Amino acid sequence: MYRFYVERDAIGEEEILLSGEDVNHIRNVLRMRAGEEVILCDGMGTDYRCRLKELKKEFATAEIITKSLSETELPTRFVLFQGIPKKDKMELIIQKAVELGVWEIVPVITKRTVVKPSEEKKAKRRERFQAIARAAAMQSMRGIIPEVAQELSFFDALKKARTLDAVLIPYEGAKGIEYTREVLAKLVADNVRSIGIFIGPEGGFEQEEVQAAISMGASCITLGHRILRTETAGLVTLSLLMIAFEI
Repeated sequence: MYRFYVERDAIGEEEILLSGEDVNHIRNVLRMRAGEEVILCDGMGTDYRCRLKELKKEFATAEIITKSLSETELPTRFVLFQGIPKKDKMELIIQKAVELGVWEIVPVITKRTVVKPSEEKKAKRRERFQAIARAAAMQSMRGIIPEVAQELSFFDALKKARTLDAVLIPYEGAKGIEYTREVLAKLVADNVRSIGIFIGPEGGFEQEEVQAAISMGASCITLGHRILRTETAGLVTLSLLMIAFEI
């Protein structure tokens, strides 16, 4: 069944109003007709199974059949603090992180970050990143649209991470893989509800950045004997957490 996101203020007691590009997609691309059913999601974890009623050029209405919590969200919120990489790697990271269940993505400026766009470009980049997150959420049938936050410095990112239940920082100098298994097992056993993941840019973190993260309570883990690229490390960590916390 096709799935679309709608704004909360478009949802009534019995009907939902659709507008914008979704209407054109429903009418002219999917060629749907009144009477057909769709899933409409408020982007905040609630799904509405609906029956299309009226299809006009500028808008459409859908009758609410059932309302339920989305079944595609993980019980624990994962926040990816991603050191900003070069070129278009961030777009790939956002797309795949959303598919893997991330709650929020925070681009982070570290000592080894090369890309430092102007304020004007930051706004345009964030708009582009959010559009990618929305498309990935729709494709993977997410109940929420993960937010791509404003860029933060590394130490501001650490401050934000203090509000989370646990923080992980994969690093090549960490203890062996058995320690990583122990950390993940404890997170599951403790039923933590929010986990931050810090990933460095190309070249990784400076040692002092790793120490700062550990000092604020982060667990320094390894992802194995191989050195992973920045666009791989976060996705591997999210994959491990997704499997561990999926219910």
